Amino acid sequence: MFDIQFQGAARTTTGSMHIVDVNGLRILLDCGLYQGHRKEAFERNRQLAVDAASVDCVLLSHAHIDHSGNLPSLVRAGYHGSIYTTEATRDLCNPMLRDCAYITNHDVEIVNRRRKAEGKRLFEPLYSEQDVERTLAQMQGVPYKRAIDLGHGVSAVFHNAGHILGSALVELLARQPNGTFRRLLFSGDLGQPGQPIIPPPDVVEGADILLVESTYADRDHPPRANISGRLRDYVQDIAQQHAKLIIPAFSVGRTQQILFFLNALLRERKIPQIPIYVDSPLSLKATEIYARHTACYGEAASALLRRGIELFKMPGLQFLATADQSKQLNHAKGPMIIIAASGMCEGGRILHHLQNGVGDPRNIILIVGYQAEGTLGRRIVELQSPLRILGDTFELQARVHTINALSAHADRTALREWVRAVNEKKTVKHVFAVHGEVEKVDAMCQILREEGYPSPVAPAPGAIYKGL
Repeated sequence: MFDIQFQGAARTTTGSMHIVDVNGLRILLDCGLYQGHRKEAFERNRQLAVDAASVDCVLLSHAHIDHSGNLPSLVRAGYHGSIYTTEATRDLCNPMLRDCAYITNHDVEIVNRRRKAEGKRLFEPLYSEQDVERTLAQMQGVPYKRAIDLGHGVSAVFHNAGHILGSALVELLARQPNGTFRRLLFSGDLGQPGQPIIPPPDVVEGADILLVESTYADRDHPPRANISGRLRDYVQDIAQQHAKLIIPAFSVGRTQQILFFLNALLRERKIPQIPIYVDSPLSLKATEIYARHTACYGEAASALLRRGIELFKMPGLQFLATADQSKQLNHAKGPMIIIAASGMCEGGRILHHLQNGVGDPRNIILIVGYQAEGTLGRRIVELQSPLRILGDTFELQARVHTINALSAHADRTALREWVRAVNEKKTVKHVFAVHGEVEKVDAMCQILREEGYPSPVAPAPGAIYKGL
């Protein structure tokens, strides 16, 4: 039987962490950073909700920081076991966790300078580069569909989740005293079908317990057919006005999607050739990893490769590695496209571009991903003005547009179709809606009830369910 503690991504979208006890093993599903209001995130990320020494193994669904970003804290706290994940996720975690360590340490340095001047106690960094090194050394990359023997009659299998490169559904199988197996299926972040690079998520039947994400359970994404057209219009607009198209985007997943669409528009000569700057060393490394793991591609991307088309190379594209190169864009005249992290505008080089761009009504800020409550990205989407960026205040005069159809999260219809297929044989006895704000998990529970699931639950943070 399974005991489950929901310690992260419970009635919120960030800080994914679920503790599973079965057959004498303690298994951690994800160990992500909480993202949101800076002070709250700062405090929550320093308080691990699990005793590191009690954990026997970690199963990581994918590389996004809200799922992987606190693994070095777990290792720092004394975890010495294996961290199992897919091969592509292992490769992506290398630059992502290093980048996260650099950003969080830099933020602490800035805060500590002010605290030192005020005579206050200085903060310790969340974790160090050495903690990241040890974390990466403990990671084991496993192919999809290959069983991992965790001992005590428990095994795990990763299946394609269709979200980003290497993302996985995590299936846990535990032998019972009578010789049968009890199965738990964790969706991680479930992908939206029809993505240009990643194939749709697998359907895994036979689970007794299901943990399913709920990020967009209350809405459908716009049709993907309008992505190219809208992106074309925005590029043509800033080209005519000699302005900037500023796109906050996660370095992993969203940046590669945008490059895919821009490449297609350029090949079809639907947009003029103007400079495209990807201002993120992490995006460069992630794009190189995307280009290497072609076995993870869906049919659309694979078909382009067979035609000899390189997905992430195009005229005018430049990856900026150094801070000096980035700063040179601050006062450069357009037209230009700037793609920079972070995707929720909570750190990274995008902040400097927003400082220099939000006040110009000719510019366009294009939001292409989910913006969690409390983030600068959410305030931009809600057109709140003035905006506070890196301690200074700026009036929001640039135009703000969103393209929700780029989302790599399954929408309401896709979630419904997936949970219906997963429970085709009506095996699921316990189902939990996670990874969604309150109204989202409530909507997910309604979908689950309509699809015949028994008594769906949206667990509260810290909730424990035993004997499942």
